[in-house]
Amino acid sequence: MATILYHPFPPLYDSHSRVLILGSFPSVVSREQSFYYANKSNRFWPVLSAVYEEEITDRKEFCLRHGIALWDVIASCSLRGSSDQSIRNVTVNPIAELIAGTEIKAVFTTGRKAGELYRKYTEIDLPHYELPSTSAANATMRTDDLIRYYRKIREAADEKD
Repeated sequence: MATILYHPFPPLYDSHSRVLILGSFPSVVSREQSFYYANKSNRFWPVLSAVYEEEITDRKEFCLRHGIALWDVIASCSLRGSSDQSIRNVTVNPIAELIAGTEIKAVFTTGRKAGELYRKYTEIDLPHYELPSTSAANATMRTDDLIRYYRKIREAADEKD
């Protein structure tokens, strides 16, 4: 049975963030560890490591140093486990408010559900790119292909005005 869950930790960003990466809602493991993409089977951090050609030893420091903000589209929802397919009763985070206090110029969503919810519930006048999920549930997507898609994050973050 699905229960109502509330996003358990704050967004990661600062006023110098240049890109925003949004998931749908934290997985069970991420909720337990209070940080984004915490499940070891999720390829998010290895993909970003490859994109930036550096070892990530401190995830928060890495993101802030590269102008990357992390959050999720959903503030609360009904959910079973970590399954995006079971998401119901969505309340959306105030994404536009977060963006207003930053240098964010592009929004990336990770996975089909995050992209769908972002398009449905937000009206933000910034470029939006829907990236494939790095979750183990997207096992058919090769890591090399994910790296190719996720390079757009670095391009947008490094882009000069």
